[in-house]
Amino acid sequence: MKKQRNWSQAFQIAAVYIGTVVGAGFATGKEIVEFFSRFGFFGFISIVMSGYLFVSIGSKLMRMAAQIKAKTYQDFNEYLFGKWFSKIINGMMLIMLLGVSAVMLAGAGAVFEEQLGLSKSIGIFLTIFFVYLVMIVGTKALFAVNTFVVPIMIIFSLLLMVLSVRMPHFLEQFLYIPHATDGWKSVIAPFSYAALNLGLAQAVLVPIATEVEDDWTIKWGGILGGVGLTLILISSHLTLIMLPNLEMYEIPMAIIMKNLAPFFYWIFIMVIYGEIFTSIIGNTFGLDRQLKEFMPISTLTSVSVIFIISYFISLVDYGTLLAYLYPLFGYICMIFFILLWMKPFEPSLK
Repeated sequence: MKKQRNWSQAFQIAAVYIGTVVGAGFATGKEIVEFFSRFGFFGFISIVMSGYLFVSIGSKLMRMAAQIKAKTYQDFNEYLFGKWFSKIINGMMLIMLLGVSAVMLAGAGAVFEEQLGLSKSIGIFLTIFFVYLVMIVGTKALFAVNTFVVPIMIIFSLLLMVLSVRMPHFLEQFLYIPHATDGWKSVIAPFSYAALNLGLAQAVLVPIATEVEDDWTIKWGGILGGVGLTLILISSHLTLIMLPNLEMYEIPMAIIMKNLAPFFYWIFIMVIYGEIFTSIIGNTFGLDRQLKEFMPISTLTSVSVIFIISYFISLVDYGTLLAYLYPLFGYICMIFFILLWMKPFEPSLK
């Protein structure tokens, strides 16, 4: 008997995929500027290539994880790299996930400081409190938060894109290729960006895929998630290129919203915060699973350890953290990405 296709669960997986990848840098626009938009039209070509990788390799990652029944990214990396080398990779992954959690917290603090005029620490501690609540509930809360935030985020991205496309001289800006001393980075950006995000997203995508099990659902969850990410990347890029001196802002997407659609500004600030929040939850979820593999501790204890470390790193300026840590992590994740791409995968017949 043919198994009924579960589109609802496929959309939930897609929402978690998008919500995990769309973090502080992605949501604020800072990460998209760093990897793509500052290269002009070359950046657009890089985004299209990244989108293809998000669809194909992201879907493969989850399907493979479900097939080998990997409970954590540690199990998955052991399958990819072997027992000995996977220990080094997993150690690096742990450090990177903590580093990215710190970037997320700094991003949440930046939203409160730059956009709301409140203390950065208030934003960080409030975010930590909300994450505790979600982590106590577990996987259902992870799905619920992402299913709510992600569609709103896509709608706002498309709204800003439509407003930007209608601006004068849009086509000139779209085709413009600015001078960049590190222009060579635009060539490797699709690979380092996709590698960074998939390498880090595996912390939540691996256990989620293994819980779902059904290959068809996981496959389409990966495809829909990859397409959604591509759509947000393209729409954000087409918006960001219309902002003069786009590299000087911590949260460029908020500046654009304030200029183009001020009546939606405060709602958009909440959407940006929601996007950052979904990524922090994803990272914490993956790290919590990993720490529990090493020692029998409660969720409360593991989350506390994660946030104590992340908090002290997040005290560094958000823009500085993102500019240095993300490209570095991207190059490190290239090893994971290449091995995942080369690893043969034969889907089980169900």
